[in-house]
Amino acid sequence: MIEQINTVEDLKKLNIKEKEVLANEIRKYILEVVSKNGGHLASNLGVVELTIALESVFELPKDKIIWDVGHQTYVHKIINGRKEALKNIRTLGGIAGFPKTNESDTDCFNTGHSSTSISAALGMARARDIKNEDNSVVAVIGDGALTGGEALEALNDAGTSKTNIKVILNDNEMSIEKNIGGMNRFLGKLRTKRSYTKSNSSIKNGMNKIPLIGKPMANGIGKIKKSIKQLIIPKMFFEDIGYTYLGPVDGHNIEQLEDVLKLSKKVLGPVLIHVITKKGKGYKYAEENPDKFHAVGPFNIETGEVTKKKKDNYSSIFGDKLVQLARKNDKIVAITASMTEGTGLKKFKKEFPNRFFDVGIAEQHAITMAAGMAKEGIIPVVPIYSSFYQRAFDQVIHDVAIQNLPVVMCVDRAGLVGQDGETHQGMLDMSFFRLIPNLTIMAPSDFEELEKMLEFAVKLNKPVVIRYPRGGEGNTKISHVTDLKLGKAEILKEGKDISIIAIGKEVSKACEVAEKLAEKGIDAEVINTRFLKPFDKELITKSIEKTKNVITMEDGTIIDGLSTAIKELIVDNGLQNIRFKSFAYPDEFIKHGTVEELQKIYGNDVESIVSFCINYNN
Repeated sequence: MIEQINTVEDLKKLNIKEKEVLANEIRKYILEVVSKNGGHLASNLGVVELTIALESVFELPKDKIIWDVGHQTYVHKIINGRKEALKNIRTLGGIAGFPKTNESDTDCFNTGHSSTSISAALGMARARDIKNEDNSVVAVIGDGALTGGEALEALNDAGTSKTNIKVILNDNEMSIEKNIGGMNRFLGKLRTKRSYTKSNSSIKNGMNKIPLIGKPMANGIGKIKKSIKQLIIPKMFFEDIGYTYLGPVDGHNIEQLEDVLKLSKKVLGPVLIHVITKKGKGYKYAEENPDKFHAVGPFNIETGEVTKKKKDNYSSIFGDKLVQLARKNDKIVAITASMTEGTGLKKFKKEFPNRFFDVGIAEQHAITMAAGMAKEGIIPVVPIYSSFYQRAFDQVIHDVAIQNLPVVMCVDRAGLVGQDGETHQGMLDMSFFRLIPNLTIMAPSDFEELEKMLEFAVKLNKPVVIRYPRGGEGNTKISHVTDLKLGKAEILKEGKDISIIAIGKEVSKACEVAEKLAEKGIDAEVINTRFLKPFDKELITKSIEKTKNVITMEDGTIIDGLSTAIKELIVDNGLQNIRFKSFAYPDEFIKHGTVEELQKIYGNDVESIVSFCINYNN
């Protein structure tokens, strides 16, 4: 059946039974592709029937479907002409793992981060009304994403707008991890409606069949039913804020889904359709461990085991060290925005459940809550991915930095992350954090330095940012020559011909570059910057004055990071006859590919840097 589907029009020709066969084939196909390439598995397996129903009922691209986060659009891509292209998803030159408007006109809005879909959909619906057009606009949002502040803001606005907009709540009780909080508890109560109404209908139908007295009894019990219903099901939140609520409906029953979606098209104003799905549906290992199979590397389909065994990485080293520190200091707490395992906090959660706080997909709340705790003498440590820290920029300024509060902000997945592309590359954190007064900004060059920086940060009594990359250490072992001191860099290797000034994971590469240059007779000095703020101007100025040839290496944007700091130093100190070159990433959004591929494309690999330095010194 899947071979017959090349466009959404092909899908519309199928009957329900054929669509059910197609759903099973699509699951199998996605499983085969992701087991080889890696990718987002559990979320895509969970929305197969929902996607088929949506694209059967609505008219793409005239109608607009905005997928929140967007990592669950593999089924959509298969239906809309990218079945073969899916085999190369998330690879260099292949299609993206998220919706991209430049791939298809059926991808109406680029997404990659959580909780944005309702806002975008409401904007599109209001634009439609201004232009007097006639089309449906649908936001598909998960119950995890609904914990995000932007989603609730948009839900509130749309509810009072009387705008024709449809919100599909894909309720699988999961985001990346098990959902928490009041919204999840509320949805749990709504889920009970399905079993309640089903049993209620059976009783009513049975009573109506009783001769003479059946109907009067049913009517009388109906009045009692309303009171009982209020005890079992709280007054509908969604209806109270302006939505017509439809559901819950079985998210794996295509016929039921199509019926409720067709009904929603007849309803004026905002509609919320509550769909119950199972993350990882159809693959036992993903159903049992949806968090493990949220985003997974290549794996064995038969066993569910990941092909490439995990090694120590910065996240796990961070988590282990934080547990050690917390054993000695009961003021240390950990806060996560629904990323316990991803940020290395699983052990902390198990050992210190009363000092561990998962706030849901709510980075803004996480930072301001941390500020409140810090104000009262607690030491909050908040690991969040670099691309997600962008969501809490104002809170870092307004609530942490202005009050100079000792919050330890750990920026995981800083720099290139690779295959998730533009929305997830951690290119901007050094740039925007460097703008903020009162912050101390550090970047470890290896695991040992990360541990020392974490020790240093929890004792500093000031706001601290520690940025570190995805994955493990670099290829070159670093021999540190000085202890960690506030605002002090270290010279790892002295030299006279060129100064290589690096920060974070690029320090290991800088050492490798220096080794290769030595083979060519070029004596390079290697500086591990350690701190972006405060910046060791004295040590770095002396090195620049000595060699007159300078390169910087950083895993971030070229704007307002390490290279900018060095340029400012050169200008501010009036240093003359200095040759300077930055090895960073340009002022653009970096697309998907492996880290190694992207480094080579942008000339930030060891070979490219060595080649430049050889020419530099001739």
